[in-house]
Amino acid sequence: MFDRLEIFALASARAQHAAARQAVVAQNIAHADTPGYRAQDIAEFAETWRALQQGQSGPPRVIDAGTPASPNGNTVSLELEMLRGIEAQRAHSRALQVYGSAMGILRTSIGR
Repeated sequence: MFDRLEIFALASARAQHAAARQAVVAQNIAHADTPGYRAQDIAEFAETWRALQQGQSGPPRVIDAGTPASPNGNTVSLELEMLRGIEAQRAHSRALQVYGSAMGILRTSIGR
């Protein structure tokens, strides 16, 4: 009964999305000096959530970050990557807080 509560699925999916975005940010930063490297990002969470609701599984879709290229063709901007990393960290923290709050409400409702 409790294993199908949507709030837990949503929080879990949001945390996984944030973790995947953080991994892509780390990969971009690692290739900041690689000539011709194109910075990547993860598709918005809403798209990922719609795919999960339709029964599709797998990692979130990786997209081109759309940042301008430097003279060597690299599109990684360390400043933007730092911002994306912070956004991912905040999204992950929010997901964990939602999960924890839902667990607290559930525990209260069953009297524990």
